[in-house]
Amino acid sequence: MVKAALARIWRFVKRFEARVLIGLALAAGALWAFLSIADEMAEGETGVVDRRIILMLREPGDLTDPVGSKNVEEAVRDITALGGTTLVVLVTVVSVLAFVFHKKRVHAAVMAGVMLAAWGSSQATKALYGRPRPDLVPHEAYVYSASFPSGHSTMSTAAFLTLAMLVASLEARRRSKGLAYVMAGLVVVGVGFSRVYLGVHWPTDVLAGWFLGATWALLGWIALRALNAPTRGT
Repeated sequence: MVKAALARIWRFVKRFEARVLIGLALAAGALWAFLSIADEMAEGETGVVDRRIILMLREPGDLTDPVGSKNVEEAVRDITALGGTTLVVLVTVVSVLAFVFHKKRVHAAVMAGVMLAAWGSSQATKALYGRPRPDLVPHEAYVYSASFPSGHSTMSTAAFLTLAMLVASLEARRRSKGLAYVMAGLVVVGVGFSRVYLGVHWPTDVLAGWFLGATWALLGWIALRALNAPTRGT
């Protein structure tokens, strides 16, 4: 009986590729990192570093003025919009429709599922922790919810990383795969930096948002493999 049970377990393990197991480990690591940051934040251990980084992005002697010219400030506001609700919803809807039109229904379902999960977890954790927004400097953008985790960082990471993964799964050339991930990474980093630069999030809010969004993106990738979606060269 024990042998039969072990045989069933072995058959189950063999069904999963090594990369899927690595993906599971990465997702677990990302979730652990998010929870660790949340724990440190709740205990007040991140306050000193958070304040120091925000102050580094302000002109010495004038906390109302972010470093850089007015053109830089305007460019950063444009970048932060890439993680806003309007654009993220638009990217999600267009992506889902494009996959459906190309008969990639599993890809469409993964994209939609990841985004719904990321949004739900972001809203739930904001309500759970209820962290106030930074009060050191004036906010350079409109804010209306709790600070932890950064919704812009969570949603942009989930959206663009998942989209890059789905596009890469259909692309045979390594350079094209790499380009998709590089572009997604640039957007994610840019959005996260912009939230701190504009004084609307603590740095640990952004870091936690990256890990939370990455957790869902990785789980989406695992779901794609598990559902045996037609892929090329992944």
